Amino acid sequence: MSSLSTPANGGPEPILLLLDPAARRADGESVRIAKDVLCGGTDVKLACPEGPSELDRMLSHRGRRRPVVIGSDLALRRVLQALHRQCELGVDPVGMIPVGRAEESAAARALGVPGEPVRAARAVLSGVPRRLDLLVDDGGGVALGGVRITCGGARRMVGRPGGWRSLWAKLAAAEQGTTLTAEAVESGSRVRVEADGRLLADVHRPVRLVQVTLPGAEPEAAAVKGTADGTADGTVNGTADGLLEVVVRAPGGLVRARAASVSVVGRGFDYEADGHPVGPVRARTWTAHPGAWGLLLPARPVG
Repeated sequence: MSSLSTPANGGPEPILLLLDPAARRADGESVRIAKDVLCGGTDVKLACPEGPSELDRMLSHRGRRRPVVIGSDLALRRVLQALHRQCELGVDPVGMIPVGRAEESAAARALGVPGEPVRAARAVLSGVPRRLDLLVDDGGGVALGGVRITCGGARRMVGRPGGWRSLWAKLAAAEQGTTLTAEAVESGSRVRVEADGRLLADVHRPVRLVQVTLPGAEPEAAAVKGTADGTADGTVNGTADGLLEVVVRAPGGLVRARAASVSVVGRGFDYEADGHPVGPVRARTWTAHPGAWGLLLPARPVG
């Protein structure tokens, strides 16, 4: 790690700037500009973690520095996963500066993060922290907006088809996936789905879609409003009860439910977390964590 600037007296909190290697390759100029904006406002220490253990070490030794991510949704999710492992998810708000293709940071932008690097960097320096819900699974993964199982169909792929992928993306897939045979994956359309113990689908009836989302994760629900004292006024992507929205689509029927926890079991299935592929796995349980983390977002004047 290297320190790029000196702290400003009475200014914003110092920053640990976590750079996804893929962001620099995708748009090095935007990375440079964002760094310049941050360095002009506070003390910045740059870090380029090459794996989970290095990321854990950098975060555990950050002191009072706020973690700020330059990269994609995947890069942000890996930082949140590391903070969750260290039981420090809610200690400091996290900053996010999207760099790369728009679809690769769609979840962060839906929560209110500016898509333009300069505006995002300014939000890190002068924005307000907002408490957000998080979807956490029993494999150590997290999702900002939701997960989706499209059984028996083609998955959406976020990123460059046939091109390079972020190192963090490869590590995320490797950590959470379990090696299964092709036959097991092919039969993954028959899964058992339970929401808070209530059976929504069983293996004798194939399903076409299982979707689990945090309520209010859409862009229109992520509008940021400042309060008179400049503090956050509640959560962006949550409701008072903190329950998940669950949809199960099968031939001839659609089931909807709301639950705090959702479990899916099958011979083998893939899923998408915030549009990025994970798996295949045999079982996964997702749980809502209301107000689990903070994100620095632009403040808007009242009225």
